Amino acid sequence: MPHAAHENINVDPKLADLYKDLHSHPELGFQEHRTAEIVATRLTALGFDVTTGIGKTGVVGVLKNGPGPTALLRADMDALPVKEDTGLDYASTATATDQNGKTVPVAHACGHDLHTTCLLGAAQILSTDTASWSGTLLLVFQPAEELGAGSQAMVDDGLFDKIPKPDVVLGQHVAPLPAGKIAGHAGPSYAGSDSLRVRLVGKGAHGSMPENSVDPVVMAAETVLRLQTIISREVPSTAIAVLTVGSIHAGDAANVIPGEAELQLNIRSYDAAVRERILSSVDRIVRGEATTAGAPEEPTITEIERFPIVVNDPAALGKTLDAFADWLGEDNILDPGAGAGSEDVGILATSSGAQLSYWLLGGTDPSLFTTGDMTDPALRTVPSNHSPHYAPVIEPTLTIGVSALVTATRTWLPSA
Repeated sequence: MPHAAHENINVDPKLADLYKDLHSHPELGFQEHRTAEIVATRLTALGFDVTTGIGKTGVVGVLKNGPGPTALLRADMDALPVKEDTGLDYASTATATDQNGKTVPVAHACGHDLHTTCLLGAAQILSTDTASWSGTLLLVFQPAEELGAGSQAMVDDGLFDKIPKPDVVLGQHVAPLPAGKIAGHAGPSYAGSDSLRVRLVGKGAHGSMPENSVDPVVMAAETVLRLQTIISREVPSTAIAVLTVGSIHAGDAANVIPGEAELQLNIRSYDAAVRERILSSVDRIVRGEATTAGAPEEPTITEIERFPIVVNDPAALGKTLDAFADWLGEDNILDPGAGAGSEDVGILATSSGAQLSYWLLGGTDPSLFTTGDMTDPALRTVPSNHSPHYAPVIEPTLTIGVSALVTATRTWLPSA
């Protein structure tokens, strides 16, 4: 009798040491050279056909194992410009130069070190137990997820000319849920995100002579207030969207009216039509306020980063979560609803015509929770991704993360 997809999974205990090493040596997006070298070396030793340097620092391993479908498993590798404050004995003290030439602290505050370790652990099991699955396995270790650019960079660099197109894209993201829980939401699951930089040009003057100025501070203030009406008055009340002005900068002295002001804003949405409407409204409002103020130059709006809406195929996610329920029990499978966070994993699916099945992996000490579901009050207090205090508990998170990837692979690539 064949084994269930979740059976006979023996996770290498030495993976914890690998995880600690990666955690201690984080690298920013498109700078993941050390991590990529570790990944490529390990995949090569396991018998994968390895290609490096896709999308600058991306690594792909291909393992063909008889007839069957093709599954792509993805892990992101990059870290964040955050100063770690976890108190762990393997905490990061690294710094790096970011894309703007600034020296910044670097930490794996989003758990991509865990993602990379889990996928390498799954690779170890799947390459040595080939009787448990049949088909073609594609392991994609992606750079620069935090920049919203890594998946697209790999695709633009000919990823799917170098490897077969998959039938399904599988992946996971560690989250501040109890370790031992897995969560997934069908349909639009993670928000599309657009970050913009707005430059408003005025005319500088001495603070005692405002009549000689076109004040960009006032222009910026009016723009910020008017932007707030987009969600409340232009987006349908049934749609979910957020517009945040996260940064305003103008001038450096109290008695000087500056020549320009800069706003940075972020838009989150779950529907392509709503997104386009918001972007169009931002453009109209920014240009309208500049005209009203008598600005001597047109304002500029430039994209900082963009994440597409992530859409989980309902049938594909259901197939994966059913396998997880058989393994962990129905009570340990949650529906978190549509999340406001953003991801670029969906590009790998849409660019290849594959279904997407992407889930959240609980990574926080279960003893901190009471109900353990999506209503648990601890969800508002435990450190979350991107916090300087965030780091997943190694076990059982690592074992469950590896086992989830192996279980999902065997579910989609069943043995002949």
